[in-house]
Amino acid sequence: MQKTKSDKEILAEVYRNAQLALQSISDILPEIEDGAVREEVLREHEEYEKISGRAAQLARLRGVRLKEPNPVKKAMMWSAIKMNTATDGSGQHIAELMIRGTVTGITSLKTTLTDGSPNMDGEVRELLVKLIELEEGFEEQLKNYL
Repeated sequence: MQKTKSDKEILAEVYRNAQLALQSISDILPEIEDGAVREEVLREHEEYEKISGRAAQLARLRGVRLKEPNPVKKAMMWSAIKMNTATDGSGQHIAELMIRGTVTGITSLKTTLTDGSPNMDGEVRELLVKLIELEEGFEEQLKNYL
């Protein structure tokens, strides 16, 4: 049985996805030694900031109250990143970690797109699709560092 997600739920998902990506990038940036990978990750951070801001703007306009990601989840992400980079901070390994997170985001967002209401607001759909396309592009760019 398919669950139809409301525009409010979709905005919350887009915001949450962008916020988790921003947190992950903030956690991994100090570990990046490769200059090219660092530049790519910083570029991605900027794009996630734009998506997050637009999601927050649309939420405000619609009276949606957004929640920040769970602090426990953020702490778990931080510790996983630190453990994963403790012995290998190479550009290749960082790219691999980033790809894993990006693919998780793509999967979640595509499910949200499928589960969205057929009457999804055009601006909400546009933002969701834009984030999916951005993450797919990020995955392709990061593969260059494997």
